[in-house]
Amino acid sequence: MYKFHLKQKVMRERYFIILLIFLLILGCNQQKQSEKQEQKVVNKSCCENIPSRYGSKTISPEGMVWIAGGTFMMGADNDQARDDEYPKHEVSVSGFFMDTHEVTNKQFRDFVEASGYVTEAERKPNWEEIKTQLPPGTPKPDESVLVPSSLTFQSPNYEVNLNKPASWWNWTSGASWKHPKGPESTIEGMDNHPVVHVSWNDAMAYCKWAGKRLPTEAEWEFAGRGGLANNIYPWGNENIEEGHVKANYWQGKFPQKNLALDGFYTSAPVMNFEPNLYGLYDMAGNVWEWCSDNYNYHAYKMKKGKSVNPQGPDKSFDPNEPGIAKKVTRGGSFLCNDSYCSGYRVAARMKSSPDTSLEHTGFRCVKDK
Repeated sequence: MYKFHLKQKVMRERYFIILLIFLLILGCNQQKQSEKQEQKVVNKSCCENIPSRYGSKTISPEGMVWIAGGTFMMGADNDQARDDEYPKHEVSVSGFFMDTHEVTNKQFRDFVEASGYVTEAERKPNWEEIKTQLPPGTPKPDESVLVPSSLTFQSPNYEVNLNKPASWWNWTSGASWKHPKGPESTIEGMDNHPVVHVSWNDAMAYCKWAGKRLPTEAEWEFAGRGGLANNIYPWGNENIEEGHVKANYWQGKFPQKNLALDGFYTSAPVMNFEPNLYGLYDMAGNVWEWCSDNYNYHAYKMKKGKSVNPQGPDKSFDPNEPGIAKKVTRGGSFLCNDSYCSGYRVAARMKSSPDTSLEHTGFRCVKDK
């Protein structure tokens, strides 16, 4: 009987040990399954909300950055704004690539050498085209005037009316992208400066050759803001005169005296100042940049509701010169000053006829994905 009870006791102990081992194994398996499930949850929660730009495989072409696009409020940000910058309105743009800097003399020379292109400033003006932009009956000027020319800046040594730009612009024979001040000047040593004296038509020709295009005005402003909402400048709201030098612009009394505190009297080499948060240089100052849009003084007032990828108005209208069609320029230049145009404000707009070339106007390109 004793042996029988002893045998039962041993069997119970063995059963208990086997049961304990089974429970331990089961517990371990459940712990592993739980850990795996938790890891899945962790992996999902830490990754599912990552903005697409971090996971994007978009590779930018050389010299360009990817602007992911989005929605922003376009237009006036402060009391320096002019009437054609109102009202502020909602705009969405799709993603695009944009040149990190303005097209340089070197890049434009490559285009000219490859294509044989001759800019409008280097061609004799066509009177038949010119007179269509003038009041009927305007007499033809002397042939000595109808020579290849472009507009150059000349600082006056006397007080001027800031509403009369003719006081500092000079129609200079022989001025062109290769000779920015006239036939005796040169761009030697200026390969990295933005090309100037290019008309809108010249810029379009370059874009076609390069497989790119000009930005729309909405794309330009969206990119210029660098992701900052409702800020006055590409860098934020700090006045251009405060803190460190942020751009190439006119310091001093415009247009009589430029103190050149930024180190440059006219254009500066590209990428000389800090970029905005998108990595774009010279979105304020240096040279004005052509956009693809027609300029219309009332363009913003004609907007109704949210705009998606706006291409600009169908027709151009400038009340100051109603008979001349114009295109938009953006970004300001080395001639901009708070006393005159404060064109380095990200919402600031300027305009010029598509065949006009000036010493302070260039461009940069964009490209679709």
